[in-house]
Amino acid sequence: MNDKPATYVNWAKRIRESDIPILIALIVLILIFATTTEGFLTPANIETIFMQVSILGIAAVGATLVILLAGIDLSNGSIVALSGVLVASWALDGLPIWLSIICIISIGALIGMFNGIAIYKFKMASFIVTLATMSVGSGLALVHSNGQTIYGYDPALNFLGSGKIAGIPVSILILFIVYIAAWFVLKYTAFGRNIYAIGGNAQAARLSGVRVELIGIAVFSIAGALAGLASLIQMGRLGAATPIAGQGLELQTIAAVVIGGTSLFGGIGRITGTFIGVLLIGVLNNGLAIADVSSFWEKTIQGLVIFLAVIVDAAINRGKK
Repeated sequence: MNDKPATYVNWAKRIRESDIPILIALIVLILIFATTTEGFLTPANIETIFMQVSILGIAAVGATLVILLAGIDLSNGSIVALSGVLVASWALDGLPIWLSIICIISIGALIGMFNGIAIYKFKMASFIVTLATMSVGSGLALVHSNGQTIYGYDPALNFLGSGKIAGIPVSILILFIVYIAAWFVLKYTAFGRNIYAIGGNAQAARLSGVRVELIGIAVFSIAGALAGLASLIQMGRLGAATPIAGQGLELQTIAAVVIGGTSLFGGIGRITGTFIGVLLIGVLNNGLAIADVSSFWEKTIQGLVIFLAVIVDAAINRGKK
């Protein structure tokens, strides 16, 4: 008799700490749009949704790693803009395609490394550091491009964003590869376990021999590199680089991560939840657009969803830290 309440509590806890609630929310949202909006649940539109979320989804992986550390990264949108216009201008001057790809990812990684060093070596708040790099990066993108869109470089550079392999968009393939790699790292490697340990209790992790500073810098560098990769896909989709690319991406990535169940307090979360959160945002935006709902309402509804997710996160994690 006394085991039933405990069994029920444990079962409820496992459900709450799994991806089931957000997955149910995604399925319900899909069913609503499928029954109320013509042309929503078609192969072509499903492919469109995945292509639309590829940029957000890749950047959200980096944001997940950072938030698991109990940090925050507001710089990924500006990395997308700055790395894009820099490499597009260099490509116009004849920079080889393969070197352009390396450069755009490296620029993101270097900015991320700068963030990590400022946060973990100089003990600065991640919010302040990445807010500063967001502002500087956005400004430099406008200065370098003179506020103009850059186009006319070798179209081969657009392959990752607009090309296909065996009929499947390359951007979707990259999206899945990034998530599978992140899932493997977090679940099966010491690096992934240490990220959870630092997010759970950085001081305890340090006393246990975890190199907190090194891992923190590595995580921010990875987040920056993934933002650079997202920039490359963005360029491919647009066929150009624009200094306003990535505006709002930082908030959307945080939204996807939190909606997916990763705690803003750090140490709790799954990359699978982030993937579902990204899809939920993509389905919501796509469905509202097909239903011809004003973009103003899109932002309002998305904001309410984020607010609800933060409330749930705070309720679940109250008292854990």
